[in-house]
Parts: sequence; structure tokens; C-alpha cells
Amino acid sequence: MPVISMFYGIIVHLYFADNRKHSRPHIHVSYQGMEAVVAIPDGDVLAGSLPSNKMKLVQAWLEIHRDELVADWELAVSGQQPYKIEPLR
Repeated sequence: MPVISMFYGIIVHLYFADNRKHSRPHIHVSYQGMEAVVAIPDGDVLAGSLPSNKMKLVQAWLEIHRDELVADWELAVSGQQPYKIEPLR
């Protein structure tokens, strides 16, 4: 599971061809042993949870990088390596 970004202790992953378990485009986010699955492009939490302040950071990052995330999702489901995306600063 490639890491596509890291910021403020948050790690963002994008699985290759992971459209069977969650049919919507999504990212996997982890922070200090907690994990969540977050939909692209709207930021809905599909599974798991993070502290609310960290989830707000993830959703802000998703908003900024929405187009890049959609492009990375398309690469991943076609079996290609997604690109790294700039962290939240």
C-alpha cells in the first residue's frame, strides 16, 4: 500500500485496485494506530475514525488536492503506481 502523503503525523495511503471492498474512490488514513477510510472527492468517512482535529486536517488536504487524488485513484485502480502528493503545510 503506497504512501502518497504524510503530514502532522498523518499517513495517507492509496491501495492498488482497492475498489472491491469500498466501491467509492477513497484513501486510507492512519494516525497513531487509528485508521479511517475517507471518500474521494467529498471527504465522507467510509470506515474507521481519527481524532476530530486530525480528520479536519485530512479533509482540508483532500479539498486542496482533490484533482490529484482523483487522478491517483484512476492510476491505482488500473494497477499503476500513484504519484506522491504534497503534504498539508
